Amino acid sequence: MNLVNATRFPAAYTLGLQPDARELLVVVAKGTFSIPKAGEEAAPAAVQAPLVAADVFTGEPGFSAAQYESDFAPRKPKCDVLLNGSAYAPGGRPAPRVTVSLQVASMTKAFDVVGNRGWAKSFLALAASRPVPFVKMGISYNNAFGGVDKSREPHRFYALNHAGVGYHDNLAAEAITGKLLPNTEERGREVTDPRGKYRPMALGPIGRAWQPRVGFAGTYDKNWLDNVSPFLPADFKDEYYQAAPADQQIPFPKGGEEVALVNLTPEGRVSFRLPKLDMPIEFFMKEGPAQAKEGVIDTILIEPDLGRFSISWRAHLPLKRSIFEVSQVVVGRMPRGWYRAKELGKVYRRSLAEAILFPIPEAVPEEQES
Repeated sequence: MNLVNATRFPAAYTLGLQPDARELLVVVAKGTFSIPKAGEEAAPAAVQAPLVAADVFTGEPGFSAAQYESDFAPRKPKCDVLLNGSAYAPGGRPAPRVTVSLQVASMTKAFDVVGNRGWAKSFLALAASRPVPFVKMGISYNNAFGGVDKSREPHRFYALNHAGVGYHDNLAAEAITGKLLPNTEERGREVTDPRGKYRPMALGPIGRAWQPRVGFAGTYDKNWLDNVSPFLPADFKDEYYQAAPADQQIPFPKGGEEVALVNLTPEGRVSFRLPKLDMPIEFFMKEGPAQAKEGVIDTILIEPDLGRFSISWRAHLPLKRSIFEVSQVVVGRMPRGWYRAKELGKVYRRSLAEAILFPIPEAVPEEQES
């Protein structure tokens, strides 16, 4: 099987698996766009970000927040809205606390970003030091509430965010004094208790092993080991593939939806609209008619510090037996003549010059074949 990419964007395919062991042929295309100036439309960036084959972490894998997740999830029930970036104090004047917000279509998420501070414990009370004013502060699950308390055995971890800071089960002065507090907080709910149940506030991908995401991965018990492995358990849910938390998931966009960033750029507020682009994906079968599908937008990644955002389109085809049922996949639209040539079993050339440069090789008579 080969893939013909008729778009200006990177595209590729992979195989996915359903809990019933049926394979899926998954096709993904990703377009990178420059964040436009006010009143302008988003245009494809000069440099297109490549498809991500494996998760990329901000530090040591498994012990730090993910920066990019693999682009090859088999399918997502909704669209993930993600942002990698920083908070900026209004007007470039240092501030101890700044409220940031992200809006994409019907989704709006806002929280506070706080300057650096640490826990301090005296004989009487536990308190946080005053935040240090900042002009720019990175936003990540690395500096959101959570983390692992390694001060004693067994280690304790915060189930919602293994990579964060501020969580401590051991409140002994020598174990907690000077340890960092998170730089992000829910609006109206300051972090005052190292054992508190706080929502980690960030905008990037959540960990695959964190709650509640890991709960969608299914049950891996003795029955799975004995009777199901290496296939997915029956209670596996596609929601596991959602990299964004639930409050950053939206119905599949059609294009044209508004995006608004507040205090996520030095300008203070930036808004633009998602581009309106169709992404047809056609599966040509070895037997039977071609199957035409429309790629859905299921991932939006905004990177204001890099002046860009990306959109990922995805389509999948359930296979009866194997990938060899499919002879070719076309992403985007080829010229009309290409389809006509394919129908007639001929080779398509875009121009006479191309036909001269790339002539069709003559068939070798059977008696001359070796």
